[in-house]
Amino acid sequence: MSLFAKKSLESLLAEADESGKGLKRTLSAGALVALGIGAIIGAGLFVRTAAAAAQNAGPSVTIGFIVAAIGCALAGLCYAELSSSIPISGSAYTYTYATMGELLAWVIGWDLILEYAVGAATVGIAWSEYLNNLLVNVLHMNPIPYEWCHSPFEHSVDGVHGIINIPALAIVGLLSLLLIKGTQESAFVNGLIVITKVSIVILIIVFGWHFINPANHEPYIPAATTYTDHQGINHSYGGIMGILGAAGVVFFAFIGFDAVSTAAQETKNPKTAMPIGILGSLAICTVLYILFAHVLTGLAPVDFFRTNGKEASVVAAINTYMPGYGWLGKLVTVAILAGFSSVILVMLLGQSRVFYSMSKDGLLPPAFSALHPKFKTPYKANLIILAIVGVFAAFVPGDIVGEMTSIGTLFAFILVCAAVIILRKTEPNLPRQFKTPFVPVVPILGIIVCAAMIFGLGWTNWLRLFGWLAIGFIIYFMYSKKNSKLNK
Repeated sequence: MSLFAKKSLESLLAEADESGKGLKRTLSAGALVALGIGAIIGAGLFVRTAAAAAQNAGPSVTIGFIVAAIGCALAGLCYAELSSSIPISGSAYTYTYATMGELLAWVIGWDLILEYAVGAATVGIAWSEYLNNLLVNVLHMNPIPYEWCHSPFEHSVDGVHGIINIPALAIVGLLSLLLIKGTQESAFVNGLIVITKVSIVILIIVFGWHFINPANHEPYIPAATTYTDHQGINHSYGGIMGILGAAGVVFFAFIGFDAVSTAAQETKNPKTAMPIGILGSLAICTVLYILFAHVLTGLAPVDFFRTNGKEASVVAAINTYMPGYGWLGKLVTVAILAGFSSVILVMLLGQSRVFYSMSKDGLLPPAFSALHPKFKTPYKANLIILAIVGVFAAFVPGDIVGEMTSIGTLFAFILVCAAVIILRKTEPNLPRQFKTPFVPVVPILGIIVCAAMIFGLGWTNWLRLFGWLAIGFIIYFMYSKKNSKLNK
């Protein structure tokens, strides 16, 4: 069989119609918007913003957010068309299978692990940072010792080496069990968390605006240099490369709107609800992000985010540069922990649904598509994902997994943009509830912007991506190709 054999649209749409035999359709358009915001606003905003300012762009991290938002908007328009035309679990994996064939579908399915599983691990690590902040500044308890909340590849400024990140592992395990209980229950919990954390973001913008020091925004675009962090890693700082690098880093903050598309098979009216969920959540978050980044970089100088304000950066900036607002710092700590939890929840949901689709196609073992007899959720997939995510969360540094997540997602977005162009040519009569405007201009621009952000992330991340894909090819040719249902 050809490595590029395609799954027919007829079979995909037939699978979507069989919802009564599989995943329950319980989600509305409003729930999808909340699901998207739940995934988007989290570690990217509260952790990666300060990291991008410190390592890449300084105050011009706001421009990085704009570049990342443009790339996401272009890809989001493509996602909206595909998810409304092919309303089935699997996201970019499913779209690629229908347009570019099995090998590339496997590549994107394997790549999506970088987005969802490794992304969940990244947020779990950030959750661990803010848990310590909660213990010290809110509950006035002793912090968890450095060695038990950091990976063995990290060391503190004063030389203490990490062993294992226990809090990150614990939160991933707890939320995996919640997902096994059911998607509707998980969406309800997520909705409550979304209201809380959006309110907190707005409070920080409103109150923090009065404490902006204009000197911290000078120069707005720093001169191009190289910055070496305390772990000995070099970063392109300032200039165009700094902004592109920042865009690649804060791009992590936008990851999540495409996770909405993985829940297509559990949506009541996917043809109209999917575009609303994807584009609505993206639009709301973009406005909040740009305002938030402007306030945060105005509160504190870049050096603060490189030293004392490196961990739990937002709370550290509030406590240091907003006198009289200690209560806001405490409120933010609690809200951020809840917000991070919702991000992990959505990413674990997205990963299990991608694995579910790949297993149904025979590319992964049957265990990944086994549904719980009572809850109708892919519980075995959730448990296997718990093990994978747990390893990353417990033993890999946050910066590394964050940038792996960004580059994996950008690669997925490029293939989604290409899929729209191909499907317009090969299936011109396919019913499309939502159409991407100005095809092929919008998808091509999406490919260019996403490729530019990949370029800005640097060669070490390119190597990690190629190494990850190499492992995926080995698994495909040893197992997936032989067991593919399309092949049989």
